[in-house]
Amino acid sequence: MTKDEAWELANHWVAAWNSHDLDAIMTHYEDAIELTSPVAARLLGTSDGKVVGKANLRAYFQRGLEAFPELTFRLEDVLWGLNSVVLYYTNQKGTRTGEFMELSAAGKVARVVANYNA
Repeated sequence: MTKDEAWELANHWVAAWNSHDLDAIMTHYEDAIELTSPVAARLLGTSDGKVVGKANLRAYFQRGLEAFPELTFRLEDVLWGLNSVVLYYTNQKGTRTGEFMELSAAGKVARVVANYNA
């Protein structure tokens, strides 16, 4: 992954979220996606905060969009590795988030670990 590819992915990802377009959001993820997030733990009432599989992820994201209709992200920075990116962004409440995204050979997100400052 190059710097330009990482920023392109990040900008497209943020634009999809800010438009609340669930179909556009889901284009970034593999069918076998695994997401781990404290927000998922809270919204889904699970201790491990894991969401596995694209259908489950879609349902979780739909629930999140409904729970937070004012949700918006402002991209702060993007870090890139060989097959991964870290998106650093702030939401409408000022909460800072860092999402580590591991990418498949097809360039889709296969694993996400979300971290928050609040």
